[in-house]
Amino acid sequence: MVDLDNLLTDLDAESSALESMVVDLPETEWARPTPAAGWTVAHQIAHLAWTDHVTTLAATDPDGFTEWLRRATDDPHNFVDKGAEEFLAPVPELLQRWRASRAALRRALRDLPPGAKIPWYGTRMSATSTATARIMETWAHGEDVADALGITRTPTARLRHVAYLGARTIGHAFATRGRPVPDTPVRVELTGPDGGLWQFGPPDAADRITGPALDFCLLVTRRRHHTDLALVTVGPVATEWLGIAQAFAGPPGAGRQPAGNREPGGAVR
Repeated sequence: MVDLDNLLTDLDAESSALESMVVDLPETEWARPTPAAGWTVAHQIAHLAWTDHVTTLAATDPDGFTEWLRRATDDPHNFVDKGAEEFLAPVPELLQRWRASRAALRRALRDLPPGAKIPWYGTRMSATSTATARIMETWAHGEDVADALGITRTPTARLRHVAYLGARTIGHAFATRGRPVPDTPVRVELTGPDGGLWQFGPPDAADRITGPALDFCLLVTRRRHHTDLALVTVGPVATEWLGIAQAFAGPPGAGRQPAGNREPGGAVR
């Protein structure tokens, strides 16, 4: 069983790694465009602060979150953009807002009774699942910031959380595109940053995805096009999944274009 304290420690570390990329930037660099159309570095941080705030609402006031979600999704294509815009502020204030929202979420998850489920977009999640999702999203938006700043990040063992979530959400990837959810299991075998093998799914599954853990994480967060990744598939379900994998909630967006054929706005948020 995954330990919540360990997950929160890794979430703190992932957030700190992202903060280290931006904390000393000149304010002009916060206005640098990122691969997500219309979003600057500041929008990426504001989005994370807003999402932490909304997640804390879900954990502490489920009825309030449900009502907020009902109003927000009256405009399903723009409410995420509006949330980022709402949390934008001058850089010192934005940083403080993000730090405060992270701390509030940590407290809220720690305070949840054992077995409690948090309402989310079309589902309910445990505290551990919520923390895992926040690690995934923090890492993914950190990749957007790194891309904007020309930084190549060193992969860490924390990617295992992203890979785990990516492997668990195969059904979601199909369902969110209106495709039948396959009954065929898929085995995922990944080489971690330290050379170790990360394995998900039945060992005897005929359909498989293999390759570097980093590439799989870039795939399931839709931060790279699958043709630019060193992932190998066996079987029709695994091959179809390769093109639509998605670990996050909500619509898939356009995704990234293949290298050499990228246009502005190719990334999802």
